[in-house]
Amino acid sequence: MKSILTTVAALIILSSVIGCSDDPPGVRVANQRTTKANVQIKQANGNTINHNDVEPGTMSNLQAITEGSIVVTAVIQNESVSPTAAFNASNNNDYMIIVLGGDPPTLRVDAQGK
Repeated sequence: MKSILTTVAALIILSSVIGCSDDPPGVRVANQRTTKANVQIKQANGNTINHNDVEPGTMSNLQAITEGSIVVTAVIQNESVSPTAAFNASNNNDYMIIVLGGDPPTLRVDAQGK
């Protein structure tokens, strides 16, 4: 009986350690405008990711980012306004930056758990 309890306890501990792995956050850009957009993503660690020439009505590939504060700026073809947005990225979530139509252009950030 003692060995069974020891084995069960060991399996519970092993399962909790394995279950605690965190997937890094990811980000992609969806362009709902009628012109191209270049989106710059500034991460908390100082690195910048660029999603350039995101065509109208398309979405970029998912890309891993670091956890923490994120600032996003979009430069949109034929627009004088460059909208910005900020959010906190956390592990086990993916984020979609949506370049919205309208005047003036705006950004929306949607989060989804992995």
